[in-house]
Amino acid sequence: MYRMGDRGAPVHALRSRLSGSRAFCALPFRPPPGETRSAEWPRARAAANFPAGSGRSASATPAFDSWPIRAHNQNLPVQRSRPKQAAFLPGGCAETTQTMRINSTVDLESARSELDAHYDLLPSERSFEETEDAFLRSRDIIPMADWMQHAPYVRAIRELKEERDAVILAHNYMTPDIYHGIADFVGDSLQLAIEASRSPRAVIVQCGVHFMAETSKILNPDKTVLIPDRRAGCSLASSITAEDVERMRAAHPGAPVVTYVNTTADVKAASDICCTSSNALAIVDAMDSDTVIMTPDGFLAQNVAPQTSKNIVYWEGTCEVHERFSADEIRAYRDENPGIKVLAHPECHPEVVAESDYTGSTSGMINWVRTRRPPKVVMVTECSMSDNVAAELPEVDFVRPCNVCPHMKRITLENVLWSLHTMTEEVEVDPEVADRARIAVERMIEFSSRRN
Repeated sequence: MYRMGDRGAPVHALRSRLSGSRAFCALPFRPPPGETRSAEWPRARAAANFPAGSGRSASATPAFDSWPIRAHNQNLPVQRSRPKQAAFLPGGCAETTQTMRINSTVDLESARSELDAHYDLLPSERSFEETEDAFLRSRDIIPMADWMQHAPYVRAIRELKEERDAVILAHNYMTPDIYHGIADFVGDSLQLAIEASRSPRAVIVQCGVHFMAETSKILNPDKTVLIPDRRAGCSLASSITAEDVERMRAAHPGAPVVTYVNTTADVKAASDICCTSSNALAIVDAMDSDTVIMTPDGFLAQNVAPQTSKNIVYWEGTCEVHERFSADEIRAYRDENPGIKVLAHPECHPEVVAESDYTGSTSGMINWVRTRRPPKVVMVTECSMSDNVAAELPEVDFVRPCNVCPHMKRITLENVLWSLHTMTEEVEVDPEVADRARIAVERMIEFSSRRN
């Protein structure tokens, strides 16, 4: 195997550049077993890890009214009576509500005033009754008090999406209020791409990150595609450009480029075929070449390489969520939880994958738990997915090594409602770029359809 850094730079330089360019502060994450949370650990995050009824303690968590901004999974709109104060953004950065925005352009307070003028967003018996189906699906992970706050938004979004002829696609990393409350379809990147290509609706609302919304637009050039906050990016997508792909082609003439779907439209357009973590190995094996270029996830490529006879050349990008997990952390979880089953995403380091019982995409991990129903399991991936699966399988004990994706957490009930209300944050892709990118995406979908 060979690897390339960003424009030939060393791997450590690539990571430093990415870290320095993100619009978030360093993200605190739940420490491995045996370690103590630091004083900076966000208290609202602690409460999200220990919801009411879970049997766990959150004694360090203050009363709800004193939380800085959002309660369960950092996705609960602030109570209107709360005074303006410092607030935690998804990346842990302090900012005042006066300077916060509901999306990439609009001031948060002015947006809330507009929404309050058009929708009844106060907790009520009516909103609870009309959303009780979603509450019953998620009541093991969302306390009643939290759901009463979510319910008016869920009800308003459900009504408005019908008026707008909209479908809501939600990734498995969305918080439970979105995943169980408003989504028409949920899944991994491949499943959402397929649903986007099938949808008869005029409007697609992508509850995920920007490259997912771009993929929906590529597959539906005549439809309106909205992302509630276009600031929802991706460390993998920002790690590589179309020019970088061309440089790799020049260094390895004739080698096909298999590009992870976690990329921009420009990079997809420069590639031969896309892949997801669920079909990467099969697509690599199907390439008519001894050498295959894989971009941009270096860990995914390293995890595919031992399973194929192909010579893999890869770009050294990483997912900022999955790169944090370590083999030592997984061994510590096994020591503290004898018999636990470990499921790892292939965006994790190969050492982490080697310590796992199963490796697969988010949907593959979900299906594994549904089928096997182990007494205790840990999903080595983003926080919210364990919450979402736990709601469906209450008999399975989920140990949560919580690494939050700050980009996914940009999407909230509040800005989904705002996006549908204003029809803003529309995603556009240059038609020429979209035409070339569509070839790579449709090849992936066609390949997956033939396999199934």
